[in-house]
Amino acid sequence: MTDVVAALIWDGDRFLACQRPAHKARGLLWEFVGGKVEAGESKRDALIRECREELDVTVAPGEVFMEVIHEYPDLTVRLTLFHAVIADGTPKLLEHNDLRWIKTCEIDTLEFCPADEEILKKLKEL
Repeated sequence: MTDVVAALIWDGDRFLACQRPAHKARGLLWEFVGGKVEAGESKRDALIRECREELDVTVAPGEVFMEVIHEYPDLTVRLTLFHAVIADGTPKLLEHNDLRWIKTCEIDTLEFCPADEEILKKLKEL
């Protein structure tokens, strides 16, 4: 089981979606910004580090929005999605192929990673 954290970052009625790089597993699928929790690291610290590495922003993690476990053919992830706000910076494409601010009604226009499906369903109900 691999612990993964991600950020649900809102800007008004839109949230941030990031497109994975083509060369990575699940390339060009959309996701929430985040990544693996390293040994000895708290989930919140991992989220702050990942957002800095991937988008050059500092986030302030809030409450957990949802936690899901998903089995991919190559790994099983426990994904913890935190509400988060950008405390400093503007998102830059340091690792992702693209990023977009989307409304919940636009979720179905993008192809997200399978681990995000339950989360997206809950977001559509908001």
